[in-house]
Amino acid sequence: MHDDRTLVEARLRRVLDERIRPAVYPESVPLEVAVWHAPGEPVPVAEGLAAEPEPVEAGARWGAPWGTSWFRVTGTVPEAWAGRTVEAILDLGFDEDMPGFQCEGLVYRPDGTPVKGLNPRNQWVRIGAPVEGGEEVRLHIEAASNPVILGHHPFRPTPLGDKDTAGGEPQYTLARMDLAVLDETVWQLVIDLEVLGELMAELPVESPRRWEILRAVESALDAIDLQDVNGTAQHARSRLTGVLAAPAAPSAHRISAVGHAHIDSAWLWPLRETVRKAARTAANMTALLDDEPEFVFAMSQAQQWAWVKEHRPEVWARVKKAVADGRFVPAGGMWVESDTNMPGSEAMARQFVHGKRFFLDEFGIENDEAWLPDTFGFAAGLPQIIRAAGSRYLLTQKISWSRTNTFPHHTFRWEGIDGTRIFTHFPPVDTYNCSMRGGEIAHAVRNFRDKGVARHSLAPTGWGDGGGGTTREMVARAARLRDLEGSATVTWETPAAFFAKAEAEYPEPPVWVGELYLELHRATLTSQAGTKQGNRRGEHLLREAELWAATAAVRTGFPYPYAELDRIWKTVLLHQFHDILPGSSIAWVHREARATYERIAEELNGIVEAAQRALAGEGTTPLVFNAAPHSRAGVPAGGARTPAEQGRTELSGRAGGGYVLANGILRVEIDVRGLVVSARDIEADREAIAPGRAGNLLQLHPDFPNMWDAWDVDAFYRNTVTDLTDVDEIAAGEDGASVRVARSFGGSRVTQVLSLAPGERRLVVDTEVDWHETEKFLKLAFPLDLHAERYASETQFGHVHRPTHTNTSWEAARFEACNHRFVHLEEPGWGVAVVNDSTYGHDVTRTVRTDGDRGTTTTVRVSLLRAPRFPDPETDQGVHRFRHALVPGAGIGDAVREGWRINLPQRRLTGAGEVAPLVTVDQECVVVTAVKLADDGSGDVVIRFHEAHGGRARATLTTGFAAADVQVTDLLERPLADTEPPGLDDGRIRVRLRPFELMTLRLKRA
Repeated sequence: MHDDRTLVEARLRRVLDERIRPAVYPESVPLEVAVWHAPGEPVPVAEGLAAEPEPVEAGARWGAPWGTSWFRVTGTVPEAWAGRTVEAILDLGFDEDMPGFQCEGLVYRPDGTPVKGLNPRNQWVRIGAPVEGGEEVRLHIEAASNPVILGHHPFRPTPLGDKDTAGGEPQYTLARMDLAVLDETVWQLVIDLEVLGELMAELPVESPRRWEILRAVESALDAIDLQDVNGTAQHARSRLTGVLAAPAAPSAHRISAVGHAHIDSAWLWPLRETVRKAARTAANMTALLDDEPEFVFAMSQAQQWAWVKEHRPEVWARVKKAVADGRFVPAGGMWVESDTNMPGSEAMARQFVHGKRFFLDEFGIENDEAWLPDTFGFAAGLPQIIRAAGSRYLLTQKISWSRTNTFPHHTFRWEGIDGTRIFTHFPPVDTYNCSMRGGEIAHAVRNFRDKGVARHSLAPTGWGDGGGGTTREMVARAARLRDLEGSATVTWETPAAFFAKAEAEYPEPPVWVGELYLELHRATLTSQAGTKQGNRRGEHLLREAELWAATAAVRTGFPYPYAELDRIWKTVLLHQFHDILPGSSIAWVHREARATYERIAEELNGIVEAAQRALAGEGTTPLVFNAAPHSRAGVPAGGARTPAEQGRTELSGRAGGGYVLANGILRVEIDVRGLVVSARDIEADREAIAPGRAGNLLQLHPDFPNMWDAWDVDAFYRNTVTDLTDVDEIAAGEDGASVRVARSFGGSRVTQVLSLAPGERRLVVDTEVDWHETEKFLKLAFPLDLHAERYASETQFGHVHRPTHTNTSWEAARFEACNHRFVHLEEPGWGVAVVNDSTYGHDVTRTVRTDGDRGTTTTVRVSLLRAPRFPDPETDQGVHRFRHALVPGAGIGDAVREGWRINLPQRRLTGAGEVAPLVTVDQECVVVTAVKLADDGSGDVVIRFHEAHGGRARATLTTGFAAADVQVTDLLERPLADTEPPGLDDGRIRVRLRPFELMTLRLKRA
């Protein structure tokens, strides 16, 4: 029997490949083709249609990297084809193994009406079914010659990732451009045999169903005349009717298929190309919806919808109709499928605000799910944000990429840092590009880890990244799998329908607490430092712009810049996409990102300065504006005041060489190597630096991961390290409160300024690196005299604790992790924080002290720079500036406060006098993250805040303006019907908060 099985499987493969598939198009005639190559960037559709092309034939080379070519194809349907189905086969030179990562096209009629996209697995355009014969055919193709970056030799450095370095050599060879007869019976036979052959291969050898299918397939192959496939295809299909009609078992696993095309908003192509990818895919999917009445397609990322609306209104009209019909479904409710580790609290909230509002404004549709199939791990603050946005569910697939530990569930409730739980699903099909192949469906069934208590899963179905989305072949396979013995059942459903069914059947799933850490792609916390700095500074400038503009609007009538802030927020949110902010895109993307961040910083600084000038008024009184959520140096949070004197810092020589900085709070010793050998908390009489060790130590590692260069850092990188202790120069700073250190290594140079300001509990380390290394990893280390089994890292609206030990494989796998503004370690009663202004990646390790086995050194290392060569061969080359601070004696409140302060420097003006805050809070643990005017233009003041220390809080907020009413709202500033307003008593609002709970208040001005 084994020989029979293998013989039939081999026979099926060969007959399909060599006889049946070629017979799908039994007759064809060539089309006439002409081409016009657009100079420079893509041109408007009308210009491309009006251009005069030159004749070209199949076999011609075309397409400089990142170019656009407009093909015109013309021809006449032969009279002899009357009554038959005819399609145009338009092969631009596709490699069918790489849908989404090469040339693409969008087909137009002469009047500019879009028809559908052209992709490697989707090369056809329907001409007629049936045709009358004699029809004139004239089509135009806007073809993008995007180069293959991730090709057959992935991860090798390439200049193709930027149009400035890609050259002009043609990338593609024009292939088949024909009119052809489609034999629908043969096409259906292909699907029949594919589905049955794939199912047969997945069934156990001892399964009777497997052998029943084998005999039916063998019979069908016997019925085919290999010299007349088209004449015998129907007879062959009849031999399969019985096995295709056998229904699935009542206990079969149930798969909700969701048409999908995961499109990275930038990755191996620039943003401008994603605009066109979205339009091609939307055109393709609306066309498929017209042909397939049961098909449902879901598209995420409001930004991509907005691009289609703005740049392809003719496609947008078709999308709007399909949405109205309930079959083209907005998914996710976020502006983009963002990274969730690095975006700050407000930015993560605004992803949902802007995404959900777009779908509400355009279609009146509100999403219940967050849709993030490809995001590289999930921060523990996210469940609360999802819930605060009015959503209930999360879908992702990426955790299946983890390399060390297998996640134990596919359906579960995910609990965040504040206790909020979100019903979450990981599709067991383990891909967001499901093609409805038998192996994929069988894998989903075998892989599903919640068998016995649940039997629903979801399969995002379609080629992504410009691969064309769902194909008619996938829909046809799904139709056969709707109710087929031996297989899971497949039904086209919306994400909302799936989640409703899954939650109803599994109301009490297991709970996973804390971050969903991806055990892969850890280097995305460090790659492309310029992009990460632009994001962090953009987030904080937006805070300042909203705060001061709102304060000025209330105080002086300053015109609040609604449109400008809305546009800039959307720009920052776009760049938080999970291949931009993580640093895993081509050079072109990051070059443009840096320029964009510079532009918006200039614009936001202009808004801040104008608002502060309006608030300060005319005068000569020196004022300090404090945008941080805590007072400092006598200046209130969110206000301005003349600064108080803060004492002085003493700088002296150190015995043995080097310098000592002391300000009465800290005493810091810097040795001749420019390393911090002591950082003593004077009041506590406690040393922060571990005995025999030195802080501010730059360490250099080789960094050549096994694959995914910009994405990954593998654990073995730590096997080899070079401590950068040689110094070119060490000198006292002219300000009398700092020390300057310069050192060089390889082709790079580092200059650091270590400063201790009067009255401050922090040693600031300003680092400038002129970086010219390749495949190296630069860390900044602080070995601390602390025994701590866990440490705190800031995340959205709070912090998450991680172990410092590696007792289990789960803990060992977290050898590189994310923090926002601070990392904090403590023993009871005393701790240390390391704060930063623009870095995210770090590691924390415990080692035995050098003076014996009694005690440990806990080392915090900040990740500064990497130098991967793919996909950007010049990653991070050039000058970078970082600011970090070591804060001895810091409790968690100090860590929170210092993290804000280092990211929001004070601004100095002269003016008439003090500026009072719009709101004050009487508890330091309650941190205000946003003060703004309501987005609807009503003039209401919106205040968002959270408990930041990890405990319960009672706090009183006091308004600095006359308020008539207060409402608790969701993130979209809509009153929460099930929440009692806190009450307003002479401008005072009393609130109670759970640990890390966030709250949004909307105040109507009197």
